[in-house]
Amino acid sequence: MGSDLLASAGIACPVPYPVGDRIQLGHGSGGKLSAALLRERFLPRFTDPALEALGDAAVVPVSGAEIAVSTDTFVVQPLEFPGGNIGSLAVHGTVNDLAMMGAHPRYLSAGFVLEEGLPLAVLDRVLEAMATAARASGVRVITGDTKVIERGKADGIFINTTGIGLLDSDFRPAPNRAGIGDAVIVSGPIGRHGMAIMAAREGLAFDTDITSDTACLIPLVERLRGAVGGEVHALRDPTRGGVASALTEIATASGVGVLLDEAALPVPADVGAACEMLGLDPLYVANEGILVAFVP
Repeated sequence: MGSDLLASAGIACPVPYPVGDRIQLGHGSGGKLSAALLRERFLPRFTDPALEALGDAAVVPVSGAEIAVSTDTFVVQPLEFPGGNIGSLAVHGTVNDLAMMGAHPRYLSAGFVLEEGLPLAVLDRVLEAMATAARASGVRVITGDTKVIERGKADGIFINTTGIGLLDSDFRPAPNRAGIGDAVIVSGPIGRHGMAIMAAREGLAFDTDITSDTACLIPLVERLRGAVGGEVHALRDPTRGGVASALTEIATASGVGVLLDEAALPVPADVGAACEMLGLDPLYVANEGILVAFVP
């Protein structure tokens, strides 16, 4: 997710070349190329209503009940960055996707692709961060897999996580439930994760240290659930593609438009300055610890 952002937000050409017969970095940006790849290549071959809903997690029936299932693959450089590492990021990213569907996350699987030559000390720190994040999020890592590939064939570690969560019938936010007149709430400062990754990866120095916002959003969703329950129409954690892409996805699914008051957007001063220096729009920079909510 983090490396996808870097590919789309300044490290590669910000305006992709015309699409040919090869995958480009822009296909992983969470933007138009990503949407086209999904729509033209994947969805026609894996036709299923749960998939076509394009939620943060799929809602599927099991023995008369419904559960939410989400899977995600994490590739980021550097593996350790200000505010977290790929291990904590993998847990937070998956449990947050479940929470965006109103689910109570319960279980995780974890698949690891390790590169030959990876220092065991780095692996230990990643695993410890992952275990700590899982305990804090109230989820159990119950199965997994490990593969090792040749030196130079990966960026140290790739992690895939799949999460399962339990659903309540009275709290079901969904991408297609946003309605005319809804307010759009952004829960915290935007752009911190993407800029922290970019600064660490490229050795950029700013006046202040920008740290990733990677965090578990379950407590925040539970407070929303307790305060307004089913009145929460849609939730999305604006990771790849940032706030702008998340709003576009919900607007498209719900058949509505979204009007933003740009002056009200919570862009930290250091993130805004860094984006201005690099020619980036903070609305398209990745986040890992905030949510966007559509409510009446």
